[in-house]
Amino acid sequence: MTHLYIAVTAHGYGHLAQVAPIANALRERLPDLRITLQGTVSEYYVRARLLGAFRHVPVAADVALPMDGPLHARWDEGLAIYSAFDRDHAQQLTRQQALLAEDPPDLLLADIPWIPLEAARCMGIVCAGVCSLSWYDILAESPVGPRMPPSLVEHMRSAYAGADLFIRPAPTMPMSWLPNGADIGPIAVRRRRDPAGVRARYGLPDDRRLVLMQFGGAGRLHLGRSQPLPASVHLLTPDPAAADGRDDITVISGADVLDVLASCDAMITKPGYGTFAEAACNGIPVLYVPRGDWPEEPHLVEWLEQRVPTRAVTKDALAEGRIAEPLSELLGAGVAEPVSPTGTAQAVELLHDLLR
Repeated sequence: MTHLYIAVTAHGYGHLAQVAPIANALRERLPDLRITLQGTVSEYYVRARLLGAFRHVPVAADVALPMDGPLHARWDEGLAIYSAFDRDHAQQLTRQQALLAEDPPDLLLADIPWIPLEAARCMGIVCAGVCSLSWYDILAESPVGPRMPPSLVEHMRSAYAGADLFIRPAPTMPMSWLPNGADIGPIAVRRRRDPAGVRARYGLPDDRRLVLMQFGGAGRLHLGRSQPLPASVHLLTPDPAAADGRDDITVISGADVLDVLASCDAMITKPGYGTFAEAACNGIPVLYVPRGDWPEEPHLVEWLEQRVPTRAVTKDALAEGRIAEPLSELLGAGVAEPVSPTGTAQAVELLHDLLR
């Protein structure tokens, strides 16, 4: 029985959402595939994304970059956390090797902690990274990049470059320094478009235009009330606080987000791999609030702008509710031709070749 060991970074659930479709498709190819998932992700969320049985190892494989709300990283504090983690590099490597030795896998797949890749390489285990970024590239291109400790730079770069493969799903940071990079198409879940079904599920009138508002990450962004939404628009959000006292916003369950995304007329979000890839692969126009100093953002935005209608709105404009004009423009543009999520099948082929 083939054993796949997935190590997911401690920073954000979006990384599990990126790697889970690959694992699910690989299991279809290899029905006897046994999966172990390492990471501090709630088991409830894992079961919503990862189909079938798995063994959960609730141990962090790296550290999380602290955030000030969903838009801004606390870079100086983050550098201190990553530097402290790196000072214990030998102990972290030993601990990771012990975890792998408990039940040695045939393939380790990391999205995108670096220590598991180094541990696998030291133990002769086939290993691959898969992500639209690496933590080295994020830190190096951030405001604290010039202050990264040389040992942290060396450990990150050697681990990522030393993997058997580093799969870069579009839209991706270039990471052109990697000798083992393989570029593939986007990874996303495409659902059937059924706006009438969504309106019926939430008891909304047939003439309402559906707009999904989701920011994720730490903290939340809320829509102010200084300017009303277009009369035909109704917002759907998984964030209960965003709908407080409003009759033009309905709270949806987290399990319904993908169905709503595929059926909505537009979405309001921040630049992030999961929401941007899923929006493009379902043809959904996007109104986004820029993050500013997030190094991955320019690559995400440039890619999305070429595929679906997009508009940017400032954090202040959102907080004041001044989004009616750009939102109306997006709704007028209409749903685009969905992009094919070819990355999942391409990643499975690459990983299947590694296993062989």
